[in-house]
Amino acid sequence: MTSHDPETSPRRAARAEAERLATAALTLPAVFDERAPAEQAPTRGRRRGRIGAFDAAAPGPRGIRRLPPVLLRRRLVVVVAAVIVVAGCAVAIGAAASGGVPGPASDAVDHLSGPPPVADDGIPVPQLAAVAATATPCDDPAFTAALASGDDAATIAAAGGGQAFRAAVASGIAPCVSLSDPNREWLVVNKQRPYDPVDYQPGDLVMPANVRALEDSAVRAPAAAALTSLVKAASDAGVGEIGYLSAYRSYTTQKSTYAGRVAVGGVAEADRESARPGFSEHQSGMAVDIVPCNGSCRTLDDVAGSPQGAWVREHAWEYGFITRYAEGRESVSGYEPEAWHLRYIGPELARAYHEGGFTTLEEFFGLPAAPTY
Repeated sequence: MTSHDPETSPRRAARAEAERLATAALTLPAVFDERAPAEQAPTRGRRRGRIGAFDAAAPGPRGIRRLPPVLLRRRLVVVVAAVIVVAGCAVAIGAAASGGVPGPASDAVDHLSGPPPVADDGIPVPQLAAVAATATPCDDPAFTAALASGDDAATIAAAGGGQAFRAAVASGIAPCVSLSDPNREWLVVNKQRPYDPVDYQPGDLVMPANVRALEDSAVRAPAAAALTSLVKAASDAGVGEIGYLSAYRSYTTQKSTYAGRVAVGGVAEADRESARPGFSEHQSGMAVDIVPCNGSCRTLDDVAGSPQGAWVREHAWEYGFITRYAEGRESVSGYEPEAWHLRYIGPELARAYHEGGFTTLEEFFGLPAAPTY
């Protein structure tokens, strides 16, 4: 097997031939004539007859015959054309020898080929795709009609369900929904969000049917019906009876409750366990403090470790309730964990809350934490 010799490659041979022709072109102004001096005698008349007044046999160095300028130019043109052809062949042969990969010469040709053709109607103008405006439930007549009617369930359904409603509110694209409206199931009250008016009182308070109440304390009608269903389901599941200690508290009642806590443990301690008047979820009529009952009812502190408390943690969302103050979330909600404090937000929102793994209403609706007043 013979090895490839770059000195004898087709590209090298073509390049050598191009260089030889180029060198020869440099000596074309004079051509060596080996005839004897006698044979170079002037033929002035014949020469003048062919090329005019120019004397082709003008005296010159011995053995050298000068060419007329016209012939010289013709020969130069021929030689230059030959050099270009040979150079082109060299490039083609080199490309073929290297497997068809373009080399520097090919790149140079591409570079000098000029810009791409311009369209007949001028330089094309970039076409920018139109960006559609973000869809908002507030632009939907069905949604705004349901919202204006005061029907919370219909409003959430018009938004596409609990998850869609939550996402729209949390992202800020539903400014027509107020989380401060105390008449709505999606109301958020915390240490940074008081009622407006501060002494708000709901108008549809009722006592839940078939639920043991340890105090004469009502809840709003939707929450009352849901609590009745929850208590019955827990009993049917065999976990025992669920009663409740406290539900709605008026602004005036909360003033007394909070003042009593301050008297016992001071303001800082009271703020961890009880809301100030005008900031309590109980004032909404949608919060209830449950207790486990087996013949007699036990205390709030017994809920977390009871079968009733375990069942509620798993199933309360199915009836529209959430555990408002969860373990380890005091830095967000502002309160110590209260396994007994259930807040009604409706079945659709409670499902979205449960399936989304949320533990505070603040995070659920994209609100800032409210650990302090």
